[in-house]
Amino acid sequence: MGEAIGDILPLAVVVALSPLPIVAIVLMLVTPRARANGPAFTGGWLVGLAVVGVIVLSLAGPTGASEQGQPAAWVSILKLVLGVLVLLVALRQWRGRPQEGEEAAVPKWMGAIDRFTASKALGAGALLSGANPKNLLLAIAAGAAIAQTGIAGGQQAIAYAAFAIIGTLGVGIPVILFFALGDRAGPLLDGLKTWMSQHNAAIMTVLCLVIGVKLVGDAIGELSG
Repeated sequence: MGEAIGDILPLAVVVALSPLPIVAIVLMLVTPRARANGPAFTGGWLVGLAVVGVIVLSLAGPTGASEQGQPAAWVSILKLVLGVLVLLVALRQWRGRPQEGEEAAVPKWMGAIDRFTASKALGAGALLSGANPKNLLLAIAAGAAIAQTGIAGGQQAIAYAAFAIIGTLGVGIPVILFFALGDRAGPLLDGLKTWMSQHNAAIMTVLCLVIGVKLVGDAIGELSG
């Protein structure tokens, strides 16, 4: 199980460092419904990742590894495809980066965050984590990486739970700071929001580039081994 957790750790970190969801949670924490919406969004984020994991691990079943303990060919091919797609995401992020002196654009739905109810915050968190193309690719890659180790189902669930929990830290830590620091958290969270908004494209380009290269490299090594 340690090998599985080691394989998915970089993927979980990339999910955790997604800038726009962090901006979204910070915006929620300055609204009148912050005490309900902040935890609801975080819970929805965790649920979204969990649903993807359940689906991927259920489909993979015991076929993730061969009898000799080597990765099944389909897993390596899947990792290769996912790696290429993640590299395309990196390219798209880089092309969409704001030019010098230009304000970074934010999704229009963020303008309605102050009107969110707890149920809407929960749904937004689930959609942003489980249905977001970049996160979906990374969650599928994590599930495939876990399945290919051939560990028992219970251990697979624990390994994926580690991925989901680590992947939730990005939106979870601002909520923890909000409840722990109270009014003192305001300037810190505002600074985090501003920096993440402005550097969203650069952050995601670098992270996706690194992970994409890793997935492609691992897949090529496995298929040629």
